[in-house]
Amino acid sequence: MAFLYTAITIAPVHSYTVQFKEQFYKLYHVHYNQYPDDVMENIYWLERALEADFANPLYAMGKIATPKDWEKYRYLFMMHINLKLTEQHLRLGSKWDKQRAYFYNAPWKAQNLDSLHTAKTCYNTALVYWNEAKQWAEKANIREFRFLFLTDLQAWEDEREGIANGRYNYGRTIERNLARLERVYNDFLAMDENTY
Repeated sequence: MAFLYTAITIAPVHSYTVQFKEQFYKLYHVHYNQYPDDVMENIYWLERALEADFANPLYAMGKIATPKDWEKYRYLFMMHINLKLTEQHLRLGSKWDKQRAYFYNAPWKAQNLDSLHTAKTCYNTALVYWNEAKQWAEKANIREFRFLFLTDLQAWEDEREGIANGRYNYGRTIERNLARLERVYNDFLAMDENTY
């Protein structure tokens, strides 16, 4: 009886440290079901991307041929990251937002007020990131970049144009959510033992 032995060679696995904006951005992904933990994971990776340095232009997310391309790429990247952070904070806020103060929720008034406070914090943070995204979009939209398009990053160019012409206006959405949230908050505050 012959026994066959197979030799398994184990090659060393080389790891690398995630240290550049582009690497952190690649860890961001949209989940099919947007649970709060999934959204917070995305926020974590996007915030790390904001803090990190840019990789060498050779490793950029699109083709960079000139110093002007590189400059516009950095502005678009920062705009895009801030836009994604705005969206993620809006999504996170919606998980705690109560659209209406129903009378039958009166027994859980304190929990609902806490939930609304959390939603308000998320919306206010989204507003900060939205204002940042607008500033980066303005930098990427100056006269010297008017006819310079990074064709590999067409989606980012579309976002820049959408912000410039007002098609993207998260500020209006956030302000509307905050105003409604304030009304719902006041409705919950007005509830007493006779409400239910």
